[in-house]
Amino acid sequence: MAKVSTDYYVQRNNQNLEALDRLLDESLPPFCADYFMSIESRTSPLTRLNYAHDLKIFFYFLCQRKFSGRSVKDLTLDDMENVTSTDVEYFLSFLSRYKYDGKLHMCNDRAKARKLSAVKAMFKYFFKKDLISVNNTTKVETPKIHEKPIIRLEDQEIPGIIATAESGTGLSEHQMAYHEHNKVRDTAILTLFLGTGIRISELVGLNNGDINFDNNSFIVTRKGGAKTILYFDDTVAEALKTYMAQKEAQSLPMLDSSPLFLTTGSKKAPARLGVRAVENMVKKYAKIVSPLKKITPHKLRSTYGTALYKATGDIYVVADVLGHKDINTTKKHYAAITDDARRSVVGKVKLKPDNDRPQP
Repeated sequence: MAKVSTDYYVQRNNQNLEALDRLLDESLPPFCADYFMSIESRTSPLTRLNYAHDLKIFFYFLCQRKFSGRSVKDLTLDDMENVTSTDVEYFLSFLSRYKYDGKLHMCNDRAKARKLSAVKAMFKYFFKKDLISVNNTTKVETPKIHEKPIIRLEDQEIPGIIATAESGTGLSEHQMAYHEHNKVRDTAILTLFLGTGIRISELVGLNNGDINFDNNSFIVTRKGGAKTILYFDDTVAEALKTYMAQKEAQSLPMLDSSPLFLTTGSKKAPARLGVRAVENMVKKYAKIVSPLKKITPHKLRSTYGTALYKATGDIYVVADVLGHKDINTTKKHYAAITDDARRSVVGKVKLKPDNDRPQP
């Protein structure tokens, strides 16, 4: 059996760093190298890569609208001093609908706010270093972000999506051709998502040795690289044991350092299951159980977080289990007053003494 590449997080970081280097070399002005070096110690490679993509669009806009005829690689810090607050506001308007690399793109307010944040952070760095004498981006207001309702599975839909993965009921003929190979793995993945609330990056990064059935625990690598021990119930344990037994029977890699979830049913050697494959798998089963909702792995995480908050009423426990660094993130998503809670307070505040109320 071919050896399966194991260290997911090292590989992912290396890929992101390589992509960042390419952007710096090919698509960003030379002065950006200093900025990205300055934030290296406090950001992940993925975060820096996302910043670079956002700045790439900003510089593209400048060369299209303000410095016409100039190339991005020719831009200088002197040019940045000439960027006005109006230029940045036009940039936000531009993001509503623009063509880039032959494709049409449209950004909502959340995406605009993220790109503006990247632009502001870069200008702040060069202004603080006295490399530019003015920073007009501080005059631009961040777009107001309207919070969207949290989409999640209802209580009755949770066992439904797992049962669909087990049976394949509702799948097309083409999908059923692959279902027999993948149903045990898919059931284990959905059960783990819904039973622990882990992120998709945490799930695909799991290795066999991260699972401990002695106390039903496992090790996840959180954002930023910190490792945390989480726990699962017997239902999750059964699904994982069934999947691992199947892997062993199929002579798939069972070393502690081998990936837990593998691609199967392919002529190629098994490899670590990727993020896109997991997203597509969740979408496939969710469309059958909840066709009107766009259910993603993150929505399964929301489903778990909501259920955990309802069961415990402890927002701090929810924040810790989900790995939120900021408790306000957890409150925003899981501590909203529900309709049931609103109904429960009716009559709690007495407007008249009981003996003054009309008798039936």
